[in-house]
Amino acid sequence: MKILVVEDDMETASYIAGGLREQGFTVDEAMNGREGLFLAASEHYDVVVLDRMLPQIDGLAVIKTLRGAGVKTPILVLTTMGGVRDRVEGLEAGADDYLTKPFAYEELLARVNALFRRPPLAATETVLQVGDLRIDLITHTVSRGGKSIELQAQEYKLLEYLMRNAGRTVTRTMLLEKVWEFYFDPKTNIVETNISRLRAKVDRGFATQLIHTIRGAGYRVQAPE
Repeated sequence: MKILVVEDDMETASYIAGGLREQGFTVDEAMNGREGLFLAASEHYDVVVLDRMLPQIDGLAVIKTLRGAGVKTPILVLTTMGGVRDRVEGLEAGADDYLTKPFAYEELLARVNALFRRPPLAATETVLQVGDLRIDLITHTVSRGGKSIELQAQEYKLLEYLMRNAGRTVTRTMLLEKVWEFYFDPKTNIVETNISRLRAKVDRGFATQLIHTIRGAGYRVQAPE
């Protein structure tokens, strides 16, 4: 079993990692949230042991980013914040278990083993790709044919939703709800305007069009067969 320990206190990290290695586990260590996020997103781990209060990126932000990118690795949160509200926040962010400091190593080991015994989850998806168009869900970067494409926040959300539904037609109403969170018709051309801007950035200058208008139905992202 391969475990990632993300803990900025060197003494605590050494204590946890050393004990786990004595049990025969392979352990990687990260000292801040940014490094932990990178490792958890780019490597396969069976369990992540994650401190909540981390430099650079805090533990909750790490969890939310990983879950938003589709990373389903079980996460055990370690923290001195033991209040009910704190535990609820951690679990709602996407953590699988919560252990308050100070803790007994035997309990940590038991919780790690319990998470490891859970049924395997679906493969992690961190990249969406249609033809030569690619979205990295971790870094929120977009490229086509190896060329970087700069998108505004709403344009990125629109493209991500279209690509998550690649090959399927999505309606204007679906886009208003999922991208702009409008549950009514705002009587504007916000969808059409953003589709036009997206086309200018994604399709213009390329031989193949990927964003298609389905007359009377909606829009579809699809690469030619």
